Amino acid sequence: MALIGIVGNEGAMGQALAEVIAESGHTVAGGIDRGGDVAGLADRSSALVDFSAPAALEANLHAAIGAGIPIVIGTTGLEDRHHTAIDDAARAVPVLQTGNTSLGVTLLAHLVREAASRLGPDWDIEIVEMHHRRKVDAPSGTALLLGEAAAKGRGITLADHSERGRDGHTGARREGAIGFAALRGGTVAGEHSVVLAGEEERITLSHSAENRSIFARGAVRAAEWLIGRSAGRYTMDEVLGI
Repeated sequence: MALIGIVGNEGAMGQALAEVIAESGHTVAGGIDRGGDVAGLADRSSALVDFSAPAALEANLHAAIGAGIPIVIGTTGLEDRHHTAIDDAARAVPVLQTGNTSLGVTLLAHLVREAASRLGPDWDIEIVEMHHRRKVDAPSGTALLLGEAAAKGRGITLADHSERGRDGHTGARREGAIGFAALRGGTVAGEHSVVLAGEEERITLSHSAENRSIFARGAVRAAEWLIGRSAGRYTMDEVLGI
């Protein structure tokens, strides 16, 4: 049985985590939100799960390091400086950061990487995502995760090949580009499709999230997996063994 601390416990994901932790036979060590004592939470936890905000990441990493416990980071909207901080923390404790903790999305990213690696650059890749009206970042962390999977499959960098926010007379699509489209509305938990469009044929790989509990289940499974491991930066692929 693990003692799992929830960072961002007042949000929808925090509430879903509390339910899943209990269902999994573990114990909620406690929860904090903005301004809470993350160091104190870490001291009484076996692992932290963070679904808070990018601005809180550095403090949450320091708390995990101070307590010597692993941390799962599901917060999206991270920038390069956040990833640098995660890399630094991973030298001291086990860290798993992902744009999506769903086991289904993890497998989808694996399939996208495989498809992109086997199809030539004449197959265009477009990523379409839709989320609820309150989501503040776009493209979603999951869309970027899928874009990175496609780029990795092709042996290219996403930063140099992504196309976003097309509007007006944009000209022809660049060969090898990975396009993104973000839709927002209603209460959609998460819809993602990766379209690979070739000459007179098209492949669509999709995932639908029906409830936030799927992300909570994946995060708890990741926390279970991290406990007892050596310091390092881990991935959901490793949790699934793919």
